[in-house]
Amino acid sequence: MTAAVRVMISGSAGLALSLVDIGDVGKRLLIGRKLRSTQLGEQLLPKRIALPVFASDPLSSVAYSPDEIFLTLALAGVGAYSYSWKIGLVIAFVMLVVVASYRQNVQAYQSGGGDYEVATTNLGSTSGLTVASALLVDYVLTVAVSISSAAQYAATAVSPLQEHRATVAVVAILFLMAVNLRGVRESGKAFAIPTYVFMVALLGMAAWGFVQHFFFTGGLPPAPSADLEIVSTDDLGGGLAGLGFAFLLLRAFASGCATLTGVEAIANGVPAFRKPKGRNAATTLLLLGTIATTLLMSIVILANITGVVVAEDPANQLVGADGEPLGGEYHQDPVVGQLASTIFADFVPGFLIVTAATGIILLLAANTAFNGFPLLGSILARDGYLPRQLHTRGDRLAFSNGIVLLAAFAILLVVAFDAEVTRLIQLYIVGVFVSFTASQAGMVRHWTRLLRGDLSRSVRVRMHRSRAINAFGFTVTGIVLIVVLITKFAQGAWIAILAMVAWFVLMRAIRGHYSRVSAELAITDEDQMLPSRVHAVVLVSKLHKPTMRALAYARAARANVLEGITVDTDTDTTTELMDEWDRLQIPIPLRVLSSPYREVTRPIVDYVQSIRRASPRDVVTVYIPEYVVGHWWEQILHNQSALRLKGRLLFTPGVMVTSVPYQLESSVAAEARAEKAEAATTYGRRRRGDAP
Repeated sequence: MTAAVRVMISGSAGLALSLVDIGDVGKRLLIGRKLRSTQLGEQLLPKRIALPVFASDPLSSVAYSPDEIFLTLALAGVGAYSYSWKIGLVIAFVMLVVVASYRQNVQAYQSGGGDYEVATTNLGSTSGLTVASALLVDYVLTVAVSISSAAQYAATAVSPLQEHRATVAVVAILFLMAVNLRGVRESGKAFAIPTYVFMVALLGMAAWGFVQHFFFTGGLPPAPSADLEIVSTDDLGGGLAGLGFAFLLLRAFASGCATLTGVEAIANGVPAFRKPKGRNAATTLLLLGTIATTLLMSIVILANITGVVVAEDPANQLVGADGEPLGGEYHQDPVVGQLASTIFADFVPGFLIVTAATGIILLLAANTAFNGFPLLGSILARDGYLPRQLHTRGDRLAFSNGIVLLAAFAILLVVAFDAEVTRLIQLYIVGVFVSFTASQAGMVRHWTRLLRGDLSRSVRVRMHRSRAINAFGFTVTGIVLIVVLITKFAQGAWIAILAMVAWFVLMRAIRGHYSRVSAELAITDEDQMLPSRVHAVVLVSKLHKPTMRALAYARAARANVLEGITVDTDTDTTTELMDEWDRLQIPIPLRVLSSPYREVTRPIVDYVQSIRRASPRDVVTVYIPEYVVGHWWEQILHNQSALRLKGRLLFTPGVMVTSVPYQLESSVAAEARAEKAEAATTYGRRRRGDAP
């Protein structure tokens, strides 16, 4: 017989161990030392850190949501800009309603399930899964939109980057992934200062702008684009008073509602807060809503005062004083960038701080999703709707698999849409308001159910108030959802809806698979019965130490039937093997399987299956001798047929496959090297205080 059955699969132990050591060092440098499970409490966030961690998304959206309002209104000409502050007021009203509603959510449900838990508990699993699908899509879009917008600001500051925005965005996503793999607390500390700098910079810019406008002679100077005109479209159904313009206002409102994204992440991130978790999360929500609405209204009003002009297609829509289109040479700066250059015209550091802080906060805004997506994914995995690997915490107690998965999806979107914010923003918002609406409906039912109990008057009054707030929130977010679906469906929202449906179907399928496997693995009376007999088979290619070890191990197991089998692929080799078997007087019969076509796997599988057919209640155990080698090139030199044989036997019911390893000298040396490396690592950990 050839060396087919003596193959030995465990190989490359030494190389594998050395590569593991090298990989572990690199991993430690990237994400830091391991944390014990008992250190989870140390990763909880105080409010001062939780605010930048969870509020960076809605706070940063004020850097691009005003742009979307003005870009949409630009379709009707500069005259339509006068409606921008009114749209801003409506968005601010919706923000305050949502914040007030979610303050009830975070205090009633603190496990981290957020909208998914609220909808599942009160409206059923279908509603819960719908909300989960919407949130998963929205988290991916949050990363893609925020990072693409940050790349846009980077291109504004550094001209050579204008042609490489997608590459810049991909690198930024990978950076965020690496930071978040280090753990929630460390990522929070890393992002806290830039987030606070952004808040101070924009609030300071707004305050200084209003001071100049109201108290300085001559007021604020005009924006760089104030002298430009917009070529409006001709299909608005009668200008500013037509039905088409009313639809345009709704579109502008829907795009501006991007300001609300990220509010739901706090509901999912309640477990990350320090105690009292619900109260701290509610306080953070209130701070978030107040700051976000203040910034939004300030930017919209100042943009109107300074005469900022932007358009979706500036090369063709914008015309200069001579009435000619600006053409492709013109680079359009974002609204905040134009305001900063106008308000700080005589103070260049102020302009640079605002521009840099805005670009950084847009980069960090995706961090909200990097906290929300993995946590929601872990809860869905716990419930059997996603692969269970997503429920496992990594070395730094973060849900590492979820972080990597989110980064992969976001990179895919950024590359597919070439980091174009205006194209990506059309996919946005839908998922947010699906979760908003379902969550508020679930909270109304939650309070209604609790009110049926025997409660004191003060408790009932408080619950009635909470139910009224959630009912109002349901009404408002439901109306906004309808507006968003109507105005954004044709612009690309259908892609987001399709993605939600895909997630929904996928999670249903995963849950169905886990349910079927669980039912199949459930113990029955038959499983407690012993097999009638055990038929053991030892694979023999030639007589050497690995074979003798396998034979000895099989004999020690005391099977009812024990035999060696070999495949006759070469008559002379088989004859020599049989003579040697007899000479050594091995007390086990040797069966020779004929193989006229020199196959090895098929005759063995056929023989094992024939044993099963003859006695279905018997268990067949196949012992396979294996070499363990210490170098990668040794693995190449040894036959791999045993691996194929194992793969075939694993699909045969009632067959147990047992590997009997034999360590060659090279593997022993590799083990010694590994032990030496482990000793050095342990010594280093002891010096750092990480090991006893």
